Amino acid sequence: MPRDSEVKVPDIGDFEGVEIIEVAVAPGDRVEVEQPLITLESDKATMDVPSPLAGVVKSMAVSVGDQVSEGTLILVLETADEAAAGESAPAAPGPESTEDTRQAPAPPAAAAGEADVHAQVVVIGAGPGGYTAAFRAADLGQKTVLVERYATLGGVCLNVGCIPSKALLHTAEVINAAAAMAAHGVEFGKPKITLAKLAAWKDSVVAQLTKGLAGLAKQRKVEVLQGVAKFLSPNLLEVSGADGVVRVAFDSAIIAAGSQATEIGSFPNDDPRLMDSTDALLLEDIPKRLLVIGGGIIGLEMATVYQSLGSSVSVVELLDGLMPGCDRDLVRPLQKRIEKLYEAIYLGTRVTGIEAQKKALKVHFEGAKAPASDAFDRVLVAVGRRPNGKRIGADAAGVVVDDAGFIPVDSQQRTNVPHIFAIGDITGQPMLAHKATHEGKVAAQVASGEKSRFDALAIPSVAYTDPEVAWTGVTETQAKERGIEFDKATFPWAASGRSLGMGRNEGLTKLLFEKSSGRLIGAGIVGPHAGDLIAEATLALEMGADAADLALTIHPHPTLSETVNFAAEMVEGTITDLYVPKRK
Repeated sequence: MPRDSEVKVPDIGDFEGVEIIEVAVAPGDRVEVEQPLITLESDKATMDVPSPLAGVVKSMAVSVGDQVSEGTLILVLETADEAAAGESAPAAPGPESTEDTRQAPAPPAAAAGEADVHAQVVVIGAGPGGYTAAFRAADLGQKTVLVERYATLGGVCLNVGCIPSKALLHTAEVINAAAAMAAHGVEFGKPKITLAKLAAWKDSVVAQLTKGLAGLAKQRKVEVLQGVAKFLSPNLLEVSGADGVVRVAFDSAIIAAGSQATEIGSFPNDDPRLMDSTDALLLEDIPKRLLVIGGGIIGLEMATVYQSLGSSVSVVELLDGLMPGCDRDLVRPLQKRIEKLYEAIYLGTRVTGIEAQKKALKVHFEGAKAPASDAFDRVLVAVGRRPNGKRIGADAAGVVVDDAGFIPVDSQQRTNVPHIFAIGDITGQPMLAHKATHEGKVAAQVASGEKSRFDALAIPSVAYTDPEVAWTGVTETQAKERGIEFDKATFPWAASGRSLGMGRNEGLTKLLFEKSSGRLIGAGIVGPHAGDLIAEATLALEMGADAADLALTIHPHPTLSETVNFAAEMVEGTITDLYVPKRK
């Protein structure tokens, strides 16, 4: 006999009053199990609420624009009895659906008696790669446990890295843009900075994202354990947290334990005036004089923040150029700009020692243009990051870790132990969150029996400095070292109407095309929003585009994205926005 069944909003995590943005059914409609009924929009993402039953919609209790929470009535379904409902449920996939895509299952986990929790997939580390891996594994039907040492999900990136630093870099961008407008007849005056309020806003950005991740984990029924994980055997690990020790048996494990800032042992590391990037993001004060040791991406980004907030900044770099690994023509516009803003930039210079004095940190230098010593209110050490491979007891699981702390993996993210995977910083350069997220999906899919592999042709890098610097694929330096013959086009932003209207004409866009195939093999951009623009070049490279593909793609005018189009036209010989003499 038919009966009426109420369908309510299920557990949607730590969300209250989530808005309905779409209603997919109406009275009289026939719905099947798992068919979407409504779509909600939270701070983190949109989500569909599926039907737990099959039946006919008898009445609706909500509409677009309503705000709902767990337990809110959505609709009333007229359903068949339980036997009929069972007959209408979708059949389990048969052998044909898995024969070509499934691999052999992982070895059986440790005996249940040894563990407090059993997981089909356990993920160590909840940074972008780790939480992506855990969520993907859960979506594929795996019982998933996610281990995180921080009190909130997100790892270094969300809690003390990428996200808070970008919030502060946005602040720096606003301050610098306002100051630059004075030359164009608009003066705002010197900014009044309330550090506590600025830090609170930065923390609120982090909290919004980490809260969203907690909700997504709850929706997917991913069990989260807070603490530090260490392997005890190839199928057992322990998690030591504030509430004690929990043993987790697993069929497959994904190591996403990340990296930590490199510390120089001879420096006075117990002095709070000596900072790493995490300390610098706390914004405890604005030092009158700040020295940044390390002219790479992290050091230059934090230099950008503190200089805009009022510090007199100096940068020291051991190598002969800033931002090692990036082509010099891309770094040059940034260097020319900051040379006017910073107190000093010492290249080819070593810091031989730091003395903790009462009123300052006395730093000793060894370099042709650097002083023998100088005193600074604070010193930021940004000389790179070390992988955490040696901190997770990997040897107990038989996992190989090299001398530097990296864990070698194959294209499926497998370690030398087939049912244990590794992703992100711990697997090697580049140490980038967007690399980790893609690796995380691959690992989760392989661990769940899917055929998958990491096969990226290019992984873009971005320095969120002012101006931003971004590059993807093969750099010009690498192409020359590898003997690759290429055609190059460099379009100067001084010929871009959009950049001139922004008062920022120092940028450039560079494209490299392989001579033999004509395909794009590399790109570099320096200028405002270069980090956003590099995505088009990365997609073009992945799709095997040539100069004609980019030149014939109509770009909106006037935009900075046009500079990619113009650079391609330079190679094609069709550009009209510049005069380029014909090649002989």
